[in-house]
Order: sequence, then structure tokens, then C-alpha cells
Amino acid sequence: MQLTGIHHLTAITARAADNVDFYTRVLGLRLVKKTVNQDDVTAYHLFYGDGKASPGTDITFFDFPAPPEQRGTRSICLTGFRVAGEATLQWWQQRLAAEGVTQHGIIERDHRLTLDFEDPEGQRLSLVDDGGQGSAHPWEQSPVPPEHQIRGLGPIMISVPDTTAIDVVLTQLMQMQAVREYRLSDDEQSLVHVYQMGDGGPAAELHVAVQPHLPMAREGAGGVHHVAFRIPDHAYDHWTERLQQVRLPSSGPVDRYYFRSLYFREPNRILFEIATDGPGFDVDEPMETLGEKLVLPPFLEHRREDIEAGLKPL
Repeated sequence: MQLTGIHHLTAITARAADNVDFYTRVLGLRLVKKTVNQDDVTAYHLFYGDGKASPGTDITFFDFPAPPEQRGTRSICLTGFRVAGEATLQWWQQRLAAEGVTQHGIIERDHRLTLDFEDPEGQRLSLVDDGGQGSAHPWEQSPVPPEHQIRGLGPIMISVPDTTAIDVVLTQLMQMQAVREYRLSDDEQSLVHVYQMGDGGPAAELHVAVQPHLPMAREGAGGVHHVAFRIPDHAYDHWTERLQQVRLPSSGPVDRYYFRSLYFREPNRILFEIATDGPGFDVDEPMETLGEKLVLPPFLEHRREDIEAGLKPL
């Protein structure tokens, strides 16, 4: 049973209203679910994705009043968004410049054209030309033209001091394949190892940058909380048993209502999640109106009045 790609990535914002504006208006993503952190209901959990809220397209945010992230190694350091074609990257370069967004110019990284930029809190993001590979589901109400819309997540880059321990986890436990290496153009000290899931491609790659010269990162606003990897719904029990068999400390089964999850930390303490594709975000509201109101999973619905009272308006 193989992982099939990136499922979602969850980051941290200390400015929820600004976050919604940037990811929906500037980046043109759809707010597909407005809910709360199930472990801390005083915080929003905001999900952004494509027009159909497809697995593999979601960047999500916890709304925590946290200080800014301190960048460094032992962290998830770059979130890729897939787009199609050089003309689209040039369009985005002009759009981001017009919005005053910090960006770093179009470069070639790992034989793909790439445009790195940051959101208003310093979240490190990248638009990656995927050559139009795979399906896409544009959002009709997006301010971004369909041909230029973000198609999904990937690749994701993490930073570690060395790969000795994590390579075992990625290849033997998670059954990824190490397929190639490259150097970062802006940091020649950093060798990046590319690990592939399933059939591969940018939607199914984890890039591991070896950066022992960096300090250890400290989690905060503008940083990433965890990355999740996709599995088919029927594979969930297999992965639960697999983690138990290798005696890797994990969360055990967790039902997030929109998908089922397993959480564990790899040897550098980076939080990984394995998540099912289903049942999906339209399990409790129509696809046509996703994200338009605050929704709560059934086990929190009886607390709605108190939860809503503790949330800041968006």
C-alpha cells in the first residue's frame, strides 16, 4: 500500500482576516471549509483548495495568536503550488508585483520553472510549473482566470540537519522512493533529496533539504504546523496497523470527520499526518456553498453558541 501524494499542508496564521483576503482574493483559492481547530475550539481552522475541494489541493491554517516563526532546520520550509506553464508563471509574477507581494523571480529548480514568494506573514510559498500534468478543477468565482489558477499542492520541502534517520522512515516505513538530488541555487551548501510517492510528479514529491548550517526552527505565525500525505480510504486500517507494528509513537486513529488521520513525528520532530481522501468536505454542506458559513463536526455542534462567541469575526 503506497502513499499517493500530498493530501494537505497546515500552517499557522496570527491574522485570520488578512489570511482569508490573501488566499482567496490574491491567490484566488476557494475557502472550502470554515471550521475550528478540533483540539482548540477558540481557533479557526481555515481550508483553501480548488473548485471541488479536491484532496491534494488544500492549504489550511490554524488561527493561533503566535509570534512569528523563527526559520531554521528541522521544519517544513517551502510549500509548492502547482500551476501550468511558463506564461502562467509570468502572469503571476505581474499579479504578485501589483499586490506588493515579496517575490524572488522566476528560476529553474529541479528542472522546473518556479516562482518563490511570501504571504504577508512571511509564509514561504512557491508556484511550480507542473506542465499541466493531472486533472484540474478551477473555481468559477475565483478572481484568477481559470487557465492561471493554482491546480494543487506540491512539491513540499522540509529542512533537516542530515538524512540518516529520516531516510529510513521515508523509504522503509512510508515506502517512498529516493529518485534524485539537486542543489539550491541560493544556498549551494544545501543538497536536496527528492522522494517520490506512487507515480510521482510534483503532486507526489517530498523534497528534503540537508541544512546542518542552519539553527533549529521555532514554530510560529508564518510557519508550517504539519504536512499530510494521501491514502485511499480503504488503506487506513493497513496504515494504522503498520505504525503499530513498527512501534512508532503515533496518535492512533483520529476521525477528523472530513477525513481520517494518523499523526506521528519523524526523527527530526517534524509532524507528519497520513490522511484518507474521503469522505470529503461536502459531507456536511453542499459543494456549491462550501466555506460560506462556520460549520462544526457533529461532536462539537452542541457547543456552537459558546464556540461562535469566542471567535473573531472574519
